Amino acid sequence: MGHVWVTVKVGSEDGSRVIEARALVDTGATLTVVPRAIANELGLRVIGRSRVETGAGVIEVDRSRALIEIEGRSEVVPVLISDIIDKVLIGVTTLEVLELEVDPETGRLRERALLLY
Repeated sequence: MGHVWVTVKVGSEDGSRVIEARALVDTGATLTVVPRAIANELGLRVIGRSRVETGAGVIEVDRSRALIEIEGRSEVVPVLISDIIDKVLIGVTTLEVLELEVDPETGRLRERALLLY
């Protein structure tokens, strides 16, 4: 299927500061990742730290919350702040909250129904 890129708006929790970026949808990632430079620009406040498993091993990263908008759907979601990754990565938790999924046939996002039980 290749890489799935989307245009995303990333903002502070209250939406007072928002930037638009190209983001890579990473269905292997649980949470969305925001580069430190963008987090600083938006004034995202660190609310904790999380241990995350990467290809290079387990590392600790800062955790925050950000407004994420994709295809007109928006929600404040947990995000990780990375000092290593230089692009926004959209994880599956954000996709699920926004009721989106990757269509394996087209390589694009599509609407999906939430699982109730």
